[in-house]
Amino acid sequence: MSTASDRARGALYGLAIGDALGMPTQLMSHEEVAACFGVLDGFREAPEDHPIAAGLPAGSVTDDTEQALLLADTLLTGGGHIDSEDLARRLVAWAERARERGSLDLLGPSTSAAVAAAVAGAPLDETRFGATNGAAMRITPVGLIISTDDLDGLVDLVVEASRVTHHTGVAIAGAAAVAAAVSGGISGASVAEATTLGIKAAELGQRRGEWVAGAAVARRIAWAIGLIDVNDHDRSVRDVVELVGTSLATQESVPAAFAVLALHPDDPWQACLTAASLGGDSDTNAAMVGGIAGACHGMDAWPPDAVGTVRETNPLDLEIVAEKLLALRTGP
Repeated sequence: MSTASDRARGALYGLAIGDALGMPTQLMSHEEVAACFGVLDGFREAPEDHPIAAGLPAGSVTDDTEQALLLADTLLTGGGHIDSEDLARRLVAWAERARERGSLDLLGPSTSAAVAAAVAGAPLDETRFGATNGAAMRITPVGLIISTDDLDGLVDLVVEASRVTHHTGVAIAGAAAVAAAVSGGISGASVAEATTLGIKAAELGQRRGEWVAGAAVARRIAWAIGLIDVNDHDRSVRDVVELVGTSLATQESVPAAFAVLALHPDDPWQACLTAASLGGDSDTNAAMVGGIAGACHGMDAWPPDAVGTVRETNPLDLEIVAEKLLALRTGP
């Protein structure tokens, strides 16, 4: 049986692997992904005309992994808590570095608006009303440092992590679902058990932050996994694409990630491949799938060559970050 340390490393590597698999397929339709790549079976370079990822080598991570590690560093600096102004400064600095290296894969719309307002000197309480999936995409480190034995405390920390850019019930619910599922995996939960924890956390998270119009994330997760038929992969994938949705809207992308996990509960690598093949916000969707699946299954879930590619292609210290976060963990 894998250890908590192994599962923590599995979560961070899963996040990065899913992100890298979805890097070349983001912003494409499901049909375009199939036409361009056929059956996705590994890391690929983006098409030469890709509006964001053109020129990135196969196995490159995107803003999903980079912002998750930024959040991890903020948590470590704060001893397990997050200072909103510190996180805002880090996001501003990250965006500037990304621009300097010529990256077109910058901040999402909610985070971008918040960062621009922060740079202009606006109070933080005027910069935080995003409802997209930026909070959920970077939340995996929170799942490493707090147990679902204290689900209210976990949601409190999710609110801390989301406040500066995504202080809305929809965004917090989505981020809470992912964080709780990761945390459950670290404690030894199966994918199904982690999903149940995610739904409970989303119910709590939906009551937090500012109200914005949007479907209840917890109910949509439960509905989305109910659409899945493990004996009919193609129909299930079509339902995720056409009914659940794969956009950057939290109430689409987070339920879509849990639906993919329900389709491949015991095969994290295939779950990430499927998520990356959906198109839409595929790097974020596959990153969330990978983080949860890696937490539930540990490092053995990931093919050694995939781990090697991510290590060789990106300057990441995932093992070190995982151990430092786990050292702060409260509860099992």
